[in-house]
Amino acid sequence: MNLTQNAKKVALLHQQGSQQAELLREQGAQQFELLRQQQAAAGGSMHSRRPETLKIDISKYRGVEEDSLLRWFVELDDAIRARRIDDGDMQVAFAQSNLAGRAKTWALGLKLHDPYAFGSLEVFKSRLRQTFEPPRAEFRARTELLKLKQGKRDVHAYAQHIRHLTSCISSNPVDEHTLVSVFMQGLADGPVKTHLFRLELDSLEQAISIAEQEDFSLRQARASSTSYRQPRRYDSRGPEPMELCYVESEKARSTGYKKLQRCNRCQRQDTTLTSVVPLVQCLATLGVVTVHP
Repeated sequence: MNLTQNAKKVALLHQQGSQQAELLREQGAQQFELLRQQQAAAGGSMHSRRPETLKIDISKYRGVEEDSLLRWFVELDDAIRARRIDDGDMQVAFAQSNLAGRAKTWALGLKLHDPYAFGSLEVFKSRLRQTFEPPRAEFRARTELLKLKQGKRDVHAYAQHIRHLTSCISSNPVDEHTLVSVFMQGLADGPVKTHLFRLELDSLEQAISIAEQEDFSLRQARASSTSYRQPRRYDSRGPEPMELCYVESEKARSTGYKKLQRCNRCQRQDTTLTSVVPLVQCLATLGVVTVHP
């Protein structure tokens, strides 16, 4: 009797254990599926939020006098922002990859001597400027800026030259009012300069914008005025020009009354006098010469 009861208890416990195991398997499968869905959602959101990068090519800096170092720095900063390079070492590596000529040789020489020569992008720029920028560059740029004149250049080229010289002065930049005065004084005498002197300008960019607009309007006015040609005025004191078409029409009209023409010497009325009668007959009529038959 006891054995039968124990067997029933064992069977019941075995059945309950199998049910609990099945329940645990179902719960585990549900949790795994939920975790997989969460990971997929997180991965999709990360993929959708990933910032897009733009690959911009920049010119190679060779370290020669013709290359502008400041303009190359502007191109470099724009390319780094577009590519979203945040790491300092990666920024230095990208900048070094865009060197050429003696500038690249100089950078590789420093890296061979000291692998940590360029700790950051700012250090790289500073050492590059100290090596390849002309001596007393800011002083020379300031001197050239203060005596700059437009000359034979147009307004746009003159403004671009002033912008370049202004960008070369970084340690002690020139104030805006001085830049406006230098720009206005350097302009060539004409309507553009006269128009600017009537205005109160606060910045160099404002003065350049107004000057370029005025210069464009002036060019358009000149182009439209040259397209219209005024009628020619002839001097009444000199001989009047002859129109061939008018001569042909007059010749056709004059053929009807040739019979009324007279010789200027003998006053003889004959149609053949103008074309057939020679000058000798006229002289014979006047008794100047004698014509023998």
